[in-house]
Amino acid sequence: MKTHKKLTSLFLLITLSVMALMLSACSKPALDVLPADAVILAFGDSLTVGVGATPNESYPSTLANLTGLTTINSGVSGEKTNEGLKRLPSALNETQPDLVILIEGGNDILQQRPHDSIKKNLSEMIKLIHNRNIPLILLGIPEKKFLSSSASFYEELAQEHELIFEGTIKSRLLKSPSMKSDHIHLNAAGYKQLAEEIYDLMSQHGAL
Repeated sequence: MKTHKKLTSLFLLITLSVMALMLSACSKPALDVLPADAVILAFGDSLTVGVGATPNESYPSTLANLTGLTTINSGVSGEKTNEGLKRLPSALNETQPDLVILIEGGNDILQQRPHDSIKKNLSEMIKLIHNRNIPLILLGIPEKKFLSSSASFYEELAQEHELIFEGTIKSRLLKSPSMKSDHIHLNAAGYKQLAEEIYDLMSQHGAL
């Protein structure tokens, strides 16, 4: 009798564990497969522009080569999140993208703007994109500290809005002298690596 109860308890435990794993997998953000005529909007600041390399070596250009898809470089050097929030609606109207890659907030962090303000602006940008039913990939920017990982509010945003998120790429690349042109920008090799990691992220989540 005791053995039967133990087996029943074990069976229930295994069943619950499997169900938890299945629910976890189902809740993981996913992307629809992008069609051959899809448009990707790379929205951000100087990291999107590709400062530190030639235009053809920017991450959007490299990503376009990797995916074979139209990838629009909508980067503005020096842009802060409040400025990006104002610019985003027109960029979405003009490009009608099927996917947005958002890398923004670095200039706010460098200027030591309040994190609550940065998070609020980014949250409003995310809502603008989601209200148009456009999928989004968010990349985190490191805090203004030596060898720091991305600021904590990026992961908070990813959880709150159920986003596909990568918070370590920029910090990892900046730790490698061979990947950067200065203390905040990448070089051609760095942007190539950034594009390849975004490509892998898109593939892992079903876009490619």
